Amino acid sequence: MNDALATGTPAFAPLYKEVKNLLTQGLAQGEWKPGEALPSESKLAQRFHVSIGTIRRGIDELVAEQILVRHQGRGTFVATHTPRRMLYRFFHIVGENGMKETPDSEMISFTRDRAAELEAKRLNLLPGEKVIRVVNLQRLGGRPVALDQLVLSEARFPGLTEAILRERDDTLYALYQHRYGINVVRAHERLRAVGCDVQTASLLGVEAGAPLLEINRTAMSYHNTPVELRRSLVNTAAHEYWNELGRPDPRA
Repeated sequence: MNDALATGTPAFAPLYKEVKNLLTQGLAQGEWKPGEALPSESKLAQRFHVSIGTIRRGIDELVAEQILVRHQGRGTFVATHTPRRMLYRFFHIVGENGMKETPDSEMISFTRDRAAELEAKRLNLLPGEKVIRVVNLQRLGGRPVALDQLVLSEARFPGLTEAILRERDDTLYALYQHRYGINVVRAHERLRAVGCDVQTASLLGVEAGAPLLEINRTAMSYHNTPVELRRSLVNTAAHEYWNELGRPDPRA
């Protein structure tokens, strides 16, 4: 990683923003792996030729975005994707009582295909590039609640197979992070109401034409690089979409 403070950050940006960008570059290039500690603030200050206060402000922003995490008396670490982190940051379906629970996921299909024009645009691919399509059924309390349809770039996830997905013992985002060095740090979601098609109806146990909540997500890695498209069809008869705006849950 080039340590010079010339990162593409606008010239009028505060110095700590440039430090933040340099740290993000290091993370994107794999200099610090998931769960690893960053060098001390004093060592980073020496490396980037800035004050400790400037380093601290840059780190503060990455901590606020949950890319880094501070442990009292131990230092600053690269955040890892855990089931709790997934549940509180990236899963927004709750029961009527407002409580969250970890969904049970069943893979319905795994196929290879070519990216449609809109998919390619959203994943920063060329039209027709190879993609992987995965369909998962999500159950809460033993009842089917959501059908997830994922699209992944085959080039970004080389060697990904159906067996790898079926045999994983952690969340999908943890698999992306630890096996492929792809860290999902944020996501954009668009919501709308749709009618249920016949195939989805049979999987969710509802009537064709029943109202569903459609969630279209683009998951992003460092520097807003799109890495996953996800279309979720949710039966909201006994569940709701819940998202807290503002400070993230500290337990995540």
